Amino acid sequence: MNELQVSGQSLTLNRFPTNAADPNLQAWDSADEYLLQQPLPDGPVLVLNDNFGALTCGLQPREVWQVSDSFISQQATLHNLTTNELSVSNVRFLDSLAALPEGMAAVVIKIPKTLALLEHQLQALRQAVTAETIIIAAAKAKDIHRSTLELFEKWLGETQTSLAWKKSRLVFAKLTAEQPAANSGILSWPLDGTPYTLHNHANVFARQSLDIGARLFLQHLPSQLEGTIVDLGCGNGVVGLLALEQNPEAKVHFVDESWMAVASSQLNVEKNLPDERSRCEYTVNNSLSGFTGGSLQAVLCNPPFHQQSAITDHIAWQMFRDAKRCLGYGGELRVIGNRHLDYHRKLKKLFGNCQLIASDARFVVLRSVKL
Repeated sequence: MNELQVSGQSLTLNRFPTNAADPNLQAWDSADEYLLQQPLPDGPVLVLNDNFGALTCGLQPREVWQVSDSFISQQATLHNLTTNELSVSNVRFLDSLAALPEGMAAVVIKIPKTLALLEHQLQALRQAVTAETIIIAAAKAKDIHRSTLELFEKWLGETQTSLAWKKSRLVFAKLTAEQPAANSGILSWPLDGTPYTLHNHANVFARQSLDIGARLFLQHLPSQLEGTIVDLGCGNGVVGLLALEQNPEAKVHFVDESWMAVASSQLNVEKNLPDERSRCEYTVNNSLSGFTGGSLQAVLCNPPFHQQSAITDHIAWQMFRDAKRCLGYGGELRVIGNRHLDYHRKLKKLFGNCQLIASDARFVVLRSVKL
């Protein structure tokens, strides 16, 4: 399941984190394969949204600039380059909010599911490419809609699609369009029941409104704690923002693997509780990797149950295990999750205890204490 044949070579590719990933899931798909079959001119290549490094590895020994909103994707790329004894020095990594380099011979894009992220990237891209730049994008055919192609046409210009191959399709674009009016890509909306306004970068989950799980979670956060609280998988930081308000003697650390999520969290503290900025830290990270064991008072978590397109619980499991390692004795992990995910059983197995704090028809709020 982990051997990709491309350009006469065999690449060993793994999902990441390797110790938690489902071994039955591939680290690439047919859209990656389709892109790697395309002839490209000599020169550096800009790669956007390379999920686990298949494109970056397959393009070696070229100079590659890889742009991603996912810290884990970039860690996966480093792991897979090393596994295949490919030069890391040929690859430069940029986060999703960095300025794009000019002078690229070609641009290769794995089309993201979030149209707002795609628009953000295409808007940035047109400042860095010329009419001569080869631009090729790909995704599963079912994920390329009229709205997808309209964004390419709006920000770049002439756009064509390929025939489907293994249920994937290519998009070829050329810079021919006039410059449309730019936008920041940040959406803002009031948080009901509070004086706060939330600000959300393009790739943040529930970007346009508060999701119903978070709404329940916000009603059942701990209060009057001291020490350090982590909003793990923070998204736009709404949980940490309310924890900051309700725990005036605590520090709050916002952690996510998305640069746009962490940037949104920082923006929301700065805009809504500017006097509390000294009590906050922000980290783009793989869960709590590198955090000191026993250093935390509480971890608040609304874990994802998917990675890219795959439904999986290994990310939640990693978060729960990391929380137990990093909590001090008497510290608590508080979680919101869908009922059907059975987090109660997982947490009781891991911590030896699990308390139901609240529930509704779809969600449960759970609390486990490190004893």
